[in-house]
Amino acid sequence: MLVRIILVVSCIANIAKVMSSGIPYVQLSNGHKMPMLGLGTAMSQPGQVEPAIRAAFRAGYRYIDTAFIYGNEEAIGNILEEQFRNGTVKREDVFLSTKLPPTHNRRVDIEPKLREQLKNLKVVYVDMYLVHMPAAFHHDGTQDHSVTVEDIWKGMEEVYEKGLAKAIGVSNFNSSQIRRILKMAKVRPHNVQVETHINLIQTEIHDLCKEENITMTGYAPLGSPGRGITEMPKGHTDPWPPGPKPLLNPLVLKLAGKYIKPPAAILLRYLHQREIIVVPKSVSPERILENIQIFDFELLPEEVQELSRTEPQQRFFQQNKLIGHPEDPFANER
Repeated sequence: MLVRIILVVSCIANIAKVMSSGIPYVQLSNGHKMPMLGLGTAMSQPGQVEPAIRAAFRAGYRYIDTAFIYGNEEAIGNILEEQFRNGTVKREDVFLSTKLPPTHNRRVDIEPKLREQLKNLKVVYVDMYLVHMPAAFHHDGTQDHSVTVEDIWKGMEEVYEKGLAKAIGVSNFNSSQIRRILKMAKVRPHNVQVETHINLIQTEIHDLCKEENITMTGYAPLGSPGRGITEMPKGHTDPWPPGPKPLLNPLVLKLAGKYIKPPAAILLRYLHQREIIVVPKSVSPERILENIQIFDFELLPEEVQELSRTEPQQRFFQQNKLIGHPEDPFANER
């Protein structure tokens, strides 16, 4: 009973930090506010992403996550311009995140690339700029072994100090690489985005982020159910191997029945209760609305613990094109 009371009090305290849209937020170490749920746009093509963002704003989303390699920044810029112009949302109320492509990880390339991305997105700053991969590549797609994560971070600090990004962070880094950045950083990472779901609970990175006051975002929180049927992004040659399907996990289905929620809501609520930000991808207005309806119920502590014991623990996105690179974050798993 005591554990239950403590959890309820903690939950109330967390929900007190709620944006006007109704979505809880976390405060980054620099004071900037970041919603705990956003719309992921990986594999959302131009023509799909615009109506998805309209639906997301109608539903109450105020966080859009994209990346240069998704190939949709210009389309997102067009729809943002439309939504700002017609008064649906204000720029200051939208948290916009994008990522530095690995072909531009060299320090000298970072600012020019971000300025190009800002032009595509039709904004003068992004709220979060992430290093998409710790491994650098040449513009022809071959590996560049001359660039370290420390080199990349110096360039990221420069765009932050110029106000081109309100916050900066990393994606697909391992815990050792994050620690290396922490040792040399003038500006510490504000966010770490990694693949996270019940089949990859990321305990080590999660613990590190909590210890270092870094927020953590989980991508593919539903297990990326469309990865096997969606055309791979331009330039992506890695095969996506079959794996477990979190949405069909028996415990997830059982909890969905108990709480009268879709399975996706159970998976998202699980990560939310671990204080992990989520960016589920969808282009379906119905699913976009469903995915935001996770703040009106609460899993029991023992249910969170049981979901954390899901087997197998397996990375779905292997990033095989990084094999052989000195900054391959998953070398120890291969």
